[in-house]
Amino acid sequence: MGLKVALLQLLPESSLEGQLEKGKAACIKAKEMGADIALFPEMWSDGYALPQSNQELDALAINADSGFVQAFGRLADEQQMAIGITFLERHEPKPLNSMILFDKNGKERLHYSKVHTCDFDLEKVLSSGDDFHVTELDIGRDTIMVGSMICFDREFPESARILMLKGAELILAPNACPMELNRLSALRTRAYENMLAVATCNYPKGQPDCNGHSTVFDGIAWLQEEPGVRDMCILEASEEEGIYLAEIDMDMLRSYREHEVMGQKYRHPDKYGILAQKTKKV
Repeated sequence: MGLKVALLQLLPESSLEGQLEKGKAACIKAKEMGADIALFPEMWSDGYALPQSNQELDALAINADSGFVQAFGRLADEQQMAIGITFLERHEPKPLNSMILFDKNGKERLHYSKVHTCDFDLEKVLSSGDDFHVTELDIGRDTIMVGSMICFDREFPESARILMLKGAELILAPNACPMELNRLSALRTRAYENMLAVATCNYPKGQPDCNGHSTVFDGIAWLQEEPGVRDMCILEASEEEGIYLAEIDMDMLRSYREHEVMGQKYRHPDKYGILAQKTKKV
């Protein structure tokens, strides 16, 4: 079974209304291309704007039940396609960097807020999410176990590991940063070590500190019937704005997960105690 994921690698507009209209048009186009899931880049509601003034930040933050977010729920139902919409979420004491995944019937299936906020930079004005979540997503032909991590979450192996342990087959990863060798290698590694697919949607060239190169790694490093290794990267977008579609072979991924050795098969969790302890910063 092929799962088609559309990465909406878009330049933002200058207002919430502009983000809504451009985002809706992109989702409709993604559906025309055959997508089962459409994913936005990080914090689409304001184009990853993070003013450091509390007053300015509060003016940009929106509620999860706002007209903007819920419009994508209605659109998901109309288009019969899952949509992962990202936004600056109003929250006390500080806003959250969030994503809501609506299923093809417009029902909220996943609400995730970025755990590893970039507190060394602009994201110090944000609160951190409290957990990693996985949901069963019905795409009509099948159901897929889906989780999410956002941008800097990628740099912590625990993010994807927890999602894998909770059953994730696919991780949706909104993003807003330069995608270069090391970050792309981290995404490849998260897919490899957990035997799952990772779909990352970035902003294109033209957005400050971003350069496109949205990717999908399908998590399948080799096949028993084929010699050597295979490239898990089934899509790497250019720098340019656009809608990029990748098809993940879920049957092949599930067969691979049954027979191969990564993921949770040979873990020794009784020896990992230090991972759950607070240690001194290096």
